[in-house]
Amino acid sequence: MASAPLPAPRPSLPRVLIIGGGFAGLAAARALAKSPVAVTLFDRRNHHVFQPLLYQVATAALSPADIAAPIRHILRRQRNCHVVLAEITSVDLERKLVHFVQGDGDATAQFDWLILAAGATHSYFGKPEWERLAPGLKTLEDATEIRKRILLAFENAEYETSPQRRRAALTFAIVGGGPTGVELAGAISEIAAKTIPSDFRNIDTKTTRVVLFEGGDRLLPAFPPQLSERARRDLVSMGVEVRLNARVTDINVDGLYLGAEFLPVRNVLWAAGVMASPLGASLGPGVPTDRAGRVLVGPDLSVPGHPRVFVTGDLAHAVCPGQSEPVAGVAQGGMQMGAYAGRVIASEVGTSAHPATRKPFVYKDKGIMATIGRSRAVGVVGGFKISGFPAWLFWGGLHVMFLVNYRSRIIVALSWMWNWLLFSRDARLITGPARLDISGGMGVAPAPSVADPHVHDAI
Repeated sequence: MASAPLPAPRPSLPRVLIIGGGFAGLAAARALAKSPVAVTLFDRRNHHVFQPLLYQVATAALSPADIAAPIRHILRRQRNCHVVLAEITSVDLERKLVHFVQGDGDATAQFDWLILAAGATHSYFGKPEWERLAPGLKTLEDATEIRKRILLAFENAEYETSPQRRRAALTFAIVGGGPTGVELAGAISEIAAKTIPSDFRNIDTKTTRVVLFEGGDRLLPAFPPQLSERARRDLVSMGVEVRLNARVTDINVDGLYLGAEFLPVRNVLWAAGVMASPLGASLGPGVPTDRAGRVLVGPDLSVPGHPRVFVTGDLAHAVCPGQSEPVAGVAQGGMQMGAYAGRVIASEVGTSAHPATRKPFVYKDKGIMATIGRSRAVGVVGGFKISGFPAWLFWGGLHVMFLVNYRSRIIVALSWMWNWLLFSRDARLITGPARLDISGGMGVAPAPSVADPHVHDAI
């Protein structure tokens, strides 16, 4: 049963559909704010999330509302833009239709121009069953689930009477040594060592073991080797075990395998790979995609053979002139691609401009950064390599500046100042069902001493 027809701001105007309210989608909508078009932005959630700070929600430094805002509120003053809460299921390029689910019904929307900015999800390299055991970090739901697992791990250890299970509960394995993996590893180590030691009576949280696995030969492979090594040294000094050239081959409820080696681990977090939204595959067999499902777009970000259909952000495999590698899936890349697509439409709508005259998209790399822990970060900004406290300050200021509204900027800045001064993480809330997973029912584990081998021994 089809749902009611979608209202549009000005039905007589050219219809521009934007799929996704992330960095690319919002940038595209804003670039069309003064154009004589009717913009409709679809998203399956009602909010925009500042993804670079999701790990801070996952590690209880910030609350979900600190890094998210309703899409309708963000675009409330843009009179030519209509926001629709719905999930797009496929795109019909020939008939210029998008199919979506809204409520209990299926419906379609016609477009004259289309911007796909649907983003990406986790990639488990052909092992989708691992997702239940090792959650990734792409949405607010992911972040609160990881936060719940981290906090429940300490609750389990507090009451676990089996020394082996207590030891496994106090062990965290992060798979993937990119920015997300590095940030999670550093934050969990700080929580255990600085934030919660006085919260528990039966365990010493300082004995928590954090292991970071990277399949390559260095962390942060997108960074210069010197900064990769600096990140590794900083993590090691914080107590994180870094294992390079370590490929996870299997995960189960008791731990993970690296070939024949088994590590009993109760808490596994995934930061090893991404896969583009399946919308790219729905464009049809004539639209090429790469191994990660990203659409191979032209120099103007359009789909080959469809000059009025653009793919942006994490869904696009875009190679700029003179470059050999595609634009990285980072926030600044999404924003630049979305703004470019919006400007192209704004310049061509109502004209006879030919797509062949379009200037190609050129990505301006403003730098890359990753935070490791308190007063520790690495980055490349303006061609200069920075690390340590100056990099951490710059990272914080940059992220505050790019938050979507003033409220978030103020709250995040104040929260960080408070956390830095007091080693505090005040968003330590377990939401949803909080079921302990302990052996032999509820018990009280004996308080560990420095000589307790069950707590201090390595796995």
